[in-house]
Amino acid sequence: MPSRDEEMLVDRLRLAALPLKAPGDLDPLIGAIGEARYILLGEASHGTHEFYTWRAEITKRLIVEKQCSFIAVEGDWPDCYRLNRYVKDMPDSGDSAEQVLHAFDRWPTWMWANREVAALAEWLREHNRGLPAAARVGFYGLDVYSLWDSMAAVVEYLEGVDPAFAREARAAYLCFEPYGEDVQAYARATALVPASCEDEAVAVLQALRARAPAYCKDGREAYYNAEQNALIATGAERYYRAMVRGGSMSWNVRDRHMVDTLERLMSHHGPRARAIVWEHNTHVGDARYTDMAAHGMVNVGQLLRESHRQAGEVFLAGFGTHGGTVLAGSHWGAPMQKMRMPDARAGSLEDLLHRAGIPASGTASAAAGGGDMLLVFEPRADGGIAGLDRAIDHRAIGVVYNPGAERWGNYVPTQLARRYDAFLFVDRTRALHALHMPLQGGPDLPETYPSGM
Repeated sequence: MPSRDEEMLVDRLRLAALPLKAPGDLDPLIGAIGEARYILLGEASHGTHEFYTWRAEITKRLIVEKQCSFIAVEGDWPDCYRLNRYVKDMPDSGDSAEQVLHAFDRWPTWMWANREVAALAEWLREHNRGLPAAARVGFYGLDVYSLWDSMAAVVEYLEGVDPAFAREARAAYLCFEPYGEDVQAYARATALVPASCEDEAVAVLQALRARAPAYCKDGREAYYNAEQNALIATGAERYYRAMVRGGSMSWNVRDRHMVDTLERLMSHHGPRARAIVWEHNTHVGDARYTDMAAHGMVNVGQLLRESHRQAGEVFLAGFGTHGGTVLAGSHWGAPMQKMRMPDARAGSLEDLLHRAGIPASGTASAAAGGGDMLLVFEPRADGGIAGLDRAIDHRAIGVVYNPGAERWGNYVPTQLARRYDAFLFVDRTRALHALHMPLQGGPDLPETYPSGM
């Protein structure tokens, strides 16, 4: 039975909530973002249609109205750089966004190889065609996983500008060859024997940087891409060694790498650069206001707030849902599945927001579902909503998901108005439309598919 305090909080949420039905309803959010230079847009899962389409609508407005410089996502740099070339309309960059995205073949493919991202990419390419090359808005990956792809990209670049150094780099990277592109095998080997390929990866990066003045003469962008891939090789090597040791270290290595990559992108785009970041809520929402902090974990949102303390410079927006369907795998590497989420746990944030979306008069039944809503928080511990300063369970679904285990997991205790600056809630959501999954029609396919709100 809900407590009196819980019912009072539901009433306050109902009063504070703004409707979220059409793109025009984003006006209060765009206003609250103001002149922020780091705008982070989260998601409560990696497989939800509405999270992607609302982020796309926000992103379009930020690009047009706030002149944001680039989009950076929780994805691999080499794959995302191919899409970056496409949206900037570079030569030989592909015939369509879907064609480029089909090449995203590392599991979980659906995160970026989906029709929702394809629709945004086509919009961005059209937008960029009216701009000079230096002003075109890019699309980049922040993640650290692409060890072998990044090493291959470095060697391919060097073969075009310095064949002798390409041979040296290839020889250095041969240190990784015994592991057959199996990161788990490499990680286990370094745990058992006090040896690694760290020195080899660092040596290539240092040598590449020493030659930067000569290489940049033939193309600043091409050198930048090669340098980033060399950095990823060192970061990925460090990440996989940390991963096998367990604990929070590998998580922190990964999130610090993503922040370092984001800061490099900001420097690359100049002093007036503004970034739009798409990542999971667990990376976006400030970890200090969750139980992650007790486990020694930091995240992107926290690190950016700590390093950019000027008011309004960093803006964090989270997302949530009460129920519906989602794309995920039953275990790491498993085939993607369209899974049905159970309704949110009683007393959770999503349950409270669901109940807040039902008119207080009771004319709508719980079975009919609540309303979609936007919360923009005041700079106070409770965000201007009394009772919201306490920790409340907040749903988080990853690429691996077991709907039957929600009783024991998938919720992060969260002080909502401290973790985020705004929160978007979609009561009933649907699975992404993945490019590697057969397109299915039916009642859940909207007339305005794939990007309609």
